[in-house]
Amino acid sequence: MSLRRTTTSIAAITCLGVAAGVGYVVGDAPAPTTAPPIALANADLTAVGSCEELLDSYVERALEQVGPYGWGSGIIAFDSSGGSDAMESSGIERAAGVSTSRSTSNESGTNVQEVDVDESDVVKVAGSLLLRLREGELLAYDVSGDEPTLLSTTALDDALGADWPGGPGGELLLVGGRAVVLGSSSDGLETTITTVDLSDPTSPSVVDATTVRGRVSAARLHGDVVRVVLVNGLPELDFSSPDGTFGQIRARLRNRSLVRETTLADWLPTVDGEPVVACEDVAVPDDEVPLGTTTVVALDPAAPTDRTATAVATESDTSYFSTDRFYLAGGAPAWGWGDCMNCRPGPSTGGTTPIYAFALDGADTTYVASGEVEGTIADRWSMDAVGGSLRVAVGASSETGNFNSVLTLREDGADLVEEGRVDQLGVDEEIKSVRWFDDLAIVVTFRQTDPLYAIDLSDAAAPRLLGELKIPGFSEYLHPLGEQRLIGVGQDASLDGVTRGAQAALFDVTDLTAPRQLDVVRYPAQSQAGAGLDPRQFTWLPEQRIALTVVSQGWTGTTGWVSVLSLDGGTMSNRMVEVEHGSDVADVRLVPLASGQVVLVTGEDVSFFSLAG
Repeated sequence: MSLRRTTTSIAAITCLGVAAGVGYVVGDAPAPTTAPPIALANADLTAVGSCEELLDSYVERALEQVGPYGWGSGIIAFDSSGGSDAMESSGIERAAGVSTSRSTSNESGTNVQEVDVDESDVVKVAGSLLLRLREGELLAYDVSGDEPTLLSTTALDDALGADWPGGPGGELLLVGGRAVVLGSSSDGLETTITTVDLSDPTSPSVVDATTVRGRVSAARLHGDVVRVVLVNGLPELDFSSPDGTFGQIRARLRNRSLVRETTLADWLPTVDGEPVVACEDVAVPDDEVPLGTTTVVALDPAAPTDRTATAVATESDTSYFSTDRFYLAGGAPAWGWGDCMNCRPGPSTGGTTPIYAFALDGADTTYVASGEVEGTIADRWSMDAVGGSLRVAVGASSETGNFNSVLTLREDGADLVEEGRVDQLGVDEEIKSVRWFDDLAIVVTFRQTDPLYAIDLSDAAAPRLLGELKIPGFSEYLHPLGEQRLIGVGQDASLDGVTRGAQAALFDVTDLTAPRQLDVVRYPAQSQAGAGLDPRQFTWLPEQRIALTVVSQGWTGTTGWVSVLSLDGGTMSNRMVEVEHGSDVADVRLVPLASGQVVLVTGEDVSFFSLAG
């Protein structure tokens, strides 16, 4: 059995010229139901039978967390807003069936985690049309000529009749001649989803704008379906503080009373105060996970007001999309992360991490299985799914030894069950990066040196460590360069583990039993490699054998360069091009076009980037 899909039809309005004070979009409130609960296939998630039961489940869990100062200690933190025969005959040992060839290129210009799963970004391209989001404006360019030509500028605040919340997390997706733009409010508690018709890119029109109470943590495109993951944490309530002799008792009683008075609108994502997910489509975890709600909202930009929604009653930023699955990992919220909805959050805490699996079919997101792993899952890059197997890299926790592991899991009915594992990776170290291939995992850990582990996953039931390489520094982002090469972007470090500046390293993985570092480019002291935090600041041009990555330096008055890394055999040559300064460095993008040209997008400019120097 599975969670039922519910479609919420929301009245469409054309937002251009709408007077201030008119509600953007009003959703139909989910009516209470007396139907029996939908039976889920295992006890990890429970579907309630009515809205009253759902609210009771939130309140019951919340009462355990409220005290005389409010939630927990009384302080709430909010986010502001991833073998060949020839080899064998030559004497090189390689595991049979292990391959490193898994492309990550994307026609939209974004460096993505999964083939055929586009990710939101500040820049998108389709043919000769390039779109970029900048300070609440959507700018359209023609990139077919000698220089990019600005076609139009659409002020999104005009669509809302107020300032557009295009601060942290402002990104877009492009599909079928329409852009879906996601903007987060400054406090990260609301998300505006705006659909823009670009059939005439010289005169775009906003066809829908919906403001949802909820923080966007991820946005993906599967075919024509846009999926937005919204996170709602603990409600903001007018809690009391202790005062006087019996202050703590009185404050605790009053605060518990406030929790009992909450409504579903305090816990679920809402539009104009009405929940956008039906009560029967909210699954309640049986595990001890952070209280809140994580909702997957799906829409087709051709009909943006018809949406489906499925939710789990927990707060989590750690989610991963494959082509046909959505995986949500429970765990402690990663406070302080939210300026980029696709960047890497900090690791979760706790001994055991539950994982919930949902099948993706059109606009449907349907619960299919769940399980748990001992250890912590740092981010979306720690998960990968191929051929019915979920592979997970986990860090140490109170339930594990002082090492990292790679696990494989499979769906057995409605259970995610462990199929195989490799332990003892990076003893007393933490995982810095993971890259998955069809039947291979490359894992980098770090404490003082940078062990790079090659793990054979060709037999999911019996994964095995093939080889390892220990060098100073560490790679925060790994990118495949074909069958035999891998580039790692991260930090250089001394032998005692003190970081010195950014670096790019070229690895030879022809012989997976003995990976080798072929060459390394070290950047200036105190420099940072942008791809380590945001992989969208890395671009690989396979035909030219050139890697482009953004490097910055300085905490104040930041200077940003494009590092042009030209590969020739086993060596890299580097050319640094200064392109930006200040906070705009984070939005620098290098977008490859079908013509072979590369567009450089900086804070103020869109131009063609010369690869020749």
